[in-house]
Amino acid sequence: MARKTAVQAEAEQIKDQAFSELQALIEDSEKLLRDSAALVGEDAETLRAQIGLKLKQAREAVGSVRSKAQPVVDATQDYIGGHPWQTVAISAGFGLLVGLLLGRRY
Repeated sequence: MARKTAVQAEAEQIKDQAFSELQALIEDSEKLLRDSAALVGEDAETLRAQIGLKLKQAREAVGSVRSKAQPVVDATQDYIGGHPWQTVAISAGFGLLVGLLLGRRY
């Protein structure tokens, strides 16, 4: 049971780190958009409008990915927690296969 909790904590940490990096990217883009206010002319307005649209799409994509990924993460954690020996066997088999393929490389 403690192992499942550790796996869940690690998965949450990885997921949170990925989303925080994406959020930082969005915030940096918003700052760039605000800083571009010094630009003048029709081209600058067009550029700001395009950047604003892309940022809005990125925010919507983050929300969509988060909501779609959560059931998959939960299902994976439930399977691993419920079938630990099968998970170990599959992982060992995959490692063996990769090892054999890399060993036959030459």
